[in-house]
Amino acid sequence: MRQQGFRAIGEFADEAGNHLTARFVDPVGDERLMRWRDVARGVALEDCGPVRPFPVRPGRRFAPGWWWSATTGRLVHYGSGVMRTQVMLLDRDPSVMAMAFRPVELSWRESEGTVMSHAPHLMARFSDGGGLLLDCAGRGEISSRLAHRADVMAAAARAVGWQYRVASPPEPVVAANLGWLSGYRHPRYRDTALMEGAVRAFARPRPLIEGARDLGDTIRVLPVLFHALWTGALSAPLNEPLHERVTVAAGPGEWASA
Repeated sequence: MRQQGFRAIGEFADEAGNHLTARFVDPVGDERLMRWRDVARGVALEDCGPVRPFPVRPGRRFAPGWWWSATTGRLVHYGSGVMRTQVMLLDRDPSVMAMAFRPVELSWRESEGTVMSHAPHLMARFSDGGGLLLDCAGRGEISSRLAHRADVMAAAARAVGWQYRVASPPEPVVAANLGWLSGYRHPRYRDTALMEGAVRAFARPRPLIEGARDLGDTIRVLPVLFHALWTGALSAPLNEPLHERVTVAAGPGEWASA
């Protein structure tokens, strides 16, 4: 990022962590304004509500809604189908322990004096305590408007040891496969004894249906296997359509993050 693109607000220091202000709504509903560095280090943004609602524009094909997170057991808001896909990917990521929709807005002053602000679409908390700010690029190229804001967000994230990325949708086949498996993400599909048997049954890669038949009644077994594929206890090549003879192996392997 070109540091000359913006300058300090008020008495903030020159480094990026102190350079930006952060606006957020705390868990009790009060709006707060603090230095970004202080917020990143001391505020559980994953517990905060949206700082900016997602606009609903008549005639536009946006689909705001709620995603039940298997990671947290709570609902996560999303503003569009593209955003929903990214929430799904975060929910499956074993390094993610929580996520939130637009919990923070960062503001800064451009070199010519204009005050700018941006609220990344999603935030995630990693199991090591670090964080992620994420914007969804949609299906086209990144606009010049978002590209400039992305430079600032990347610098802000680096300053506090976080990550930032602009995420494009996965390949359609991968998205469709994960969408199917996400239907079995709920713990009600977890059968510990059966999943342990599945790991043994697929210790050597083999077709899904063959292992399922060896484990018992396929009507009972297949939902558990789909849950295991969601969690990573089993893996399959997600870049090709799932079917009864798809090759399944124990463990996440190289296919789990396809």
